[in-house]
Amino acid sequence: MRTKPIHIREPVQANSEINVTPLVDIVLVLLIIFMVVTPLLEKDIAVRVPNSEKAETVSEVPPDQIIVHVKGDNKVDINMRDVEDGDYVSGLKARLDPKTNAADKVVFFVAEDKANYGRLVWAIDGAKLAGAETIGIATEPLN
Repeated sequence: MRTKPIHIREPVQANSEINVTPLVDIVLVLLIIFMVVTPLLEKDIAVRVPNSEKAETVSEVPPDQIIVHVKGDNKVDINMRDVEDGDYVSGLKARLDPKTNAADKVVFFVAEDKANYGRLVWAIDGAKLAGAETIGIATEPLN
């Protein structure tokens, strides 16, 4: 029997050079991604900002003005009179109904710092249900 001769190859030297092809592929893909995303970042959002006016300082609230005060203990009052939750919408409606002009149906809200945000939203929703056309929120506490 004849055996085939075994050929033993010489060990191949390890290639110590860096293969840059995958690196170039990754850099090109990142370049394409940045080229596509960059124009999207430059989009502006249109915001309507009111013109600034010099406000008059009012020392006394007009008698026909409606001010809803949301207190820190979740109580609500209309023009400094406490109102129960069930009577809130009907109380506002009684004050808003005599006003025939839609521009006169304005309700201002004053909320204490400790007032619950959900309670304020509830009060604003109730004012809309009662027929308020314009809602105002005081940014400074009333004296």
